Amino acid sequence: MTIQKMKGTEDILPQNSYKWQFVEDSARAVFDTYQFKEIRTPMFEAYELFSRSVGDTTDIVSKEMYDFKDKGDRRLALRPEGTAPVVRSYVENKLFGPEHPQPLKVYYMGPMFRYERPQAGRQRQFNQIGIEVFGSTNPATDAEGIALAWDFLQELGLEKLSIQLNSLGRPEARAAYRQALVEYFTPLQEQLSADSQRRLTDNPLRIIDSKDPKDKELAKNAPIILDFLSEESKQHFEQVQAMLTALDIPFEINPTIVRGLDYYQDTIFEIVVEDETIGSQSTVCGGGRYDGLVEQLGGPQAPGFGFGMGVERLMLLLEDQEVEIPAEEPVDVYVMGLGEASNIMALQIVQAARSEGYLADRDYMGRSMKSQFKTAAKLNAKLIMTVGDNEVEQQVVQVKNQENGKKSTVKLSEVLDDFVGVYRRATVDTSEIDKYFGGEF
Repeated sequence: MTIQKMKGTEDILPQNSYKWQFVEDSARAVFDTYQFKEIRTPMFEAYELFSRSVGDTTDIVSKEMYDFKDKGDRRLALRPEGTAPVVRSYVENKLFGPEHPQPLKVYYMGPMFRYERPQAGRQRQFNQIGIEVFGSTNPATDAEGIALAWDFLQELGLEKLSIQLNSLGRPEARAAYRQALVEYFTPLQEQLSADSQRRLTDNPLRIIDSKDPKDKELAKNAPIILDFLSEESKQHFEQVQAMLTALDIPFEINPTIVRGLDYYQDTIFEIVVEDETIGSQSTVCGGGRYDGLVEQLGGPQAPGFGFGMGVERLMLLLEDQEVEIPAEEPVDVYVMGLGEASNIMALQIVQAARSEGYLADRDYMGRSMKSQFKTAAKLNAKLIMTVGDNEVEQQVVQVKNQENGKKSTVKLSEVLDDFVGVYRRATVDTSEIDKYFGGEF
C-alpha cells in the first residue's frame, strides 16, 4: 500500500522551492530595512493560549483548530495563527525588559494549521509570514506596519492591490456595537445563512463580513462600527489615515472589515487583490492593533500591532499575475567523468570548486557524454571540466567555456591548488586584451 500525503497538505518540490525562497528572502530584505528581527515559536502550544486570545466563539477555535491530548494528558493545539504564540513568548521571556529594544519589532515565518475545506490558496497546513510590534500606542506604528506590508507586496511585483482600512474601537465600543448588531439582525434571523444564525449569538461581528450573498444583502443597512467609536479612537484612526496619506500610500475606508479574531481593537486593515477570473476580491494580508492581548495573557500593559499573510496565496498571485521570479543561479562548474577510473578525480575537482565558493556539480550515474552534456545545459553551467581515461593517466583536465567555446587543457595539480586562477583564466574574455597587445588599438 502506497502512503500518500494527508488531505490539505502539499509537498513543495525542488523545482518550485526556489520560488518560495524568493518570497522569503524578499520578506527578510524588506523587514530588515524596518529593523524587524526574526522570532521562531513552537508549532504546538497549550490549547488555552488560543481559546483565551483568539476566542472560544471564533470559527478558528470552535471548528478549525487541531487540538489533542498528549501522553501527559495535557490539552495541546497546533498553532492556527502566529500572533498568540509570539505574545506568549514576549511575556514568558520578558522581552519587555530594558535590555530589549522598545518598541520590540519581530517577524515570523512558518507553518500554521487549520481544519478547513482545502481549496486553491487554502490548505490545512499553510505557511504564514507576519510581523508583531509591542510597546507603542503611537498611530505611526500602525501606519508603519501597513507601509511595511505594502512595500513587501510592491517588492514582489504584485499589482491590482488595495488597502481596506477600518477601526473596531475599544472594547466598550465593540460591546455597544455588538448589541446593536444583535438588535438589527434578530428580526432577520430566519433569512440569514446557517453560519450567520449561529454567529448572531456567538460573534455577530462576523455576519458583517460574511461571503454569503443573502447575508451581504441583509448587512447593507446594518449599523457600522465607525458610529460607535470613542473620541480617542476617532482621533487615533484619523491620525493613521493622515500618516498613510503623507506617505502616499493609497487606502479605502471599509466599515465591513471586522477580522476573525477577538483580540483586535482600533486600527484593522486588509490588503486585497482584484480577482478578475471570478470578479471578486480576495484577501492577501490582514492585521491590526491588539492592545490588551499581552495583559490578557499574563503580561504587562503593552500595546501591540501586527499582520499576517499566507504564502500559498502569494504564490498563486505571483503565478496568476505572471510575475517573473529569478531562476536559480547557474552552475559555475560541471564536472564530467567518463569511465570508472575518473570517479576519484571528478570528486576531487568538484570539491576543489566548492571549497572556493563556486556552485559545482558532477555526474554520479556513469551516464554517457551526451546525457551529461544535457545535464550541464539544464544547469546553465558556465564551465565544463572533463576527465576520462586519458586525462586520468596524464593527470590533466579538459576545460571548456560554454559561453564562448574556448577550450584548454590544465594540469590536475593546478586545478586542485589554484582553482580560482584556473576558473578566471577560463572565463575571462581575452580577445580585447589580445587586440591591444597586437597593436590594433
